[in-house]
Amino acid sequence: MRRLSVLLTATLALLPGAARAATVAGQAGASAHAVQPRAGAAMPLADHHQYVYSPAAAAFMSTTGALHPVSARDLIPQLDAAGIGRAAVLSVAYVYGQAEYAQDAEYRRVRAENDWAARQAAEYPERLVALCSVDPLKDYALAELARCAASAEFGRAIRLQPAAGGVRLDDPEQIERLQRVFRSANARGIAIVLQLSETGTSETGTSETGTREARLLIEQLLPHAPNVPVQVAYAGEREAGPQLAALAVLADAAARQDPRVRHVWIDVGAFARPGLSPADARRLVRRLRQVGMERVLVGSDAAIGSAARPRDAWAAFRRLPLSEAETARVANNVMPYLR
Repeated sequence: MRRLSVLLTATLALLPGAARAATVAGQAGASAHAVQPRAGAAMPLADHHQYVYSPAAAAFMSTTGALHPVSARDLIPQLDAAGIGRAAVLSVAYVYGQAEYAQDAEYRRVRAENDWAARQAAEYPERLVALCSVDPLKDYALAELARCAASAEFGRAIRLQPAAGGVRLDDPEQIERLQRVFRSANARGIAIVLQLSETGTSETGTSETGTREARLLIEQLLPHAPNVPVQVAYAGEREAGPQLAALAVLADAAARQDPRVRHVWIDVGAFARPGLSPADARRLVRRLRQVGMERVLVGSDAAIGSAARPRDAWAAFRRLPLSEAETARVANNVMPYLR
């Protein structure tokens, strides 16, 4: 099983960065146990939102040729510098949903990218867990979900992200496709990492559209995956308004104990970032408290190709007006697929 040993986790909490990195390398074959909480944790136990992507994916996503692939060997030093033991590495296979390939050729590329991510995580099995990804609106989405769920090379979660600008809220066929994928994940007992668009799937990026998308999630999608964790993330690093409006819908549902959101976790990576205004920081904290700090996850969520690092993401989170107890609670949160 891909877990850090109790001894390793406790030791890492006490060591400075360089010694911690050396200890991690030396304990690659340590016996595996559940990740253990740390009292007053200064650093998070896990980064729930990291990327690796292959040379083929880098070439596909870059029109200038400036985007370089990211491997596990590139990521591990960043985690070490931040003092973070574990990370979920999210495949970017969904991006091929933007292409105009024939369907069979597109799916071959999706499978190849997911398998590449799995091979990267396998190089550091005590540190990394690969999550395959797919555009849930594609005809092959159910087949790829089933393939990944049946493979021990992947973690027990799938990252879903529509690749072509989000979901049309007025399209019943698209909603039904999403519902089928949610039902399939629920039947297989695998968590869902749902990344919603930074603009609320609207060309205008209005807060109104963001709230409609959140209501769609609660009313039409979550009832189809009632038994598995759903990690909700938002894409991008633009203005916080539409994202906070969408978060408010989920937070209000949690505050009134709506049973449909009882397994929803909030990936805070896209919210807690440098440049967040004090007013938005206060709004964010209010909403996170409604959700419950026990269901807030740390994730770097760096834009693909950016220079953001896990240490920077955690520093941005630490600047939120939270108590030390609240910060420690979030630092110790680990999703089941990373335990």
